[in-house]
Order: sequence, then structure tokens, then C-alpha cells
Amino acid sequence: MLAVIRIRGNIKVKPALRKTMELLRLHRTNHLVLVSEEQLPMVKKVQSFVTWGEPEEATIAKMLEKRARLPGNKKIDAGFLKKHSLGTFENFAKDILEGKKTLAEAGIKPVFRLKPPKKGFERQGIKKPYSIGGALGYRAADINYLIAKMV
Repeated sequence: MLAVIRIRGNIKVKPALRKTMELLRLHRTNHLVLVSEEQLPMVKKVQSFVTWGEPEEATIAKMLEKRARLPGNKKIDAGFLKKHSLGTFENFAKDILEGKKTLAEAGIKPVFRLKPPKKGFERQGIKKPYSIGGALGYRAADINYLIAKMV
């Protein structure tokens, strides 16, 4: 399971890359989607516009609690989870990571709309890769720190 966050906007994006981001459901900046490992080639194709990594269970639970939405922009609460027999936020996050359940099966929108990160992105900005101090590309487990800043 990978967490993919769109960092850059639509200006000067080639149509093929724009279509790939549409297929990944990354329509706007600061949107996050959870994708499977099979979609990694698509993510690598748009690596100059997104950042990604492996999220932890606690991070997904926090996102579900604060940023997950139902159709009609309604928040999710413990009552919703109990009604659909999903357990707690932590249990549901664990099931998502293991691939037992998906957001679509639970009736939750697959896109998390996040805020811009508190105190900004990395020092080099949003046009350089994470490996040299920027914000783009693969960040492994460091994605959890960025998501915490954006939730």
C-alpha cells in the first residue's frame, strides 16, 4: 500500500501525465490517495508532480478520523464504523493496509483532501526530488511525517 500526495498543480503538464493523474484520482494539489503496489509504474510516471511512500497504520487511522469523507461531504465517526461493522479507526486502518478492505467497499471517498503542510515543504522547494532536499518523489516511511503536517 502506498500513499501518494499531489504536490504540483496543472500548469505546463503534458496531456499524458494529466491523464495518468486523473486515473490516480489526483485532481488537485494536496490530495492524497492510497494505491496498491501494482499502480507503482503509474506513480513513477508522474513522479515530478507527486510524492509517495509507505504509510503506517497510525497515520492512516488519523487520516480516516480527521479527513475521510462520505458522499455529500459528511465526516466519518465511530457510529458509522460500528454501523458498517468496521471496528475502530485503528482496526479499519489495519484492514486497509493488509488489503482486506478498501475505502470504496466501505462507501468512503477514495481521495483525502489535505491542508498545505504546516511550516511548508522541504527547504529546496517543490521542484526538486526528495533525495536532494526537495519535496517530490519517493520518501519511504518519511511520508508519515509529511501527512502528519498536512492532516
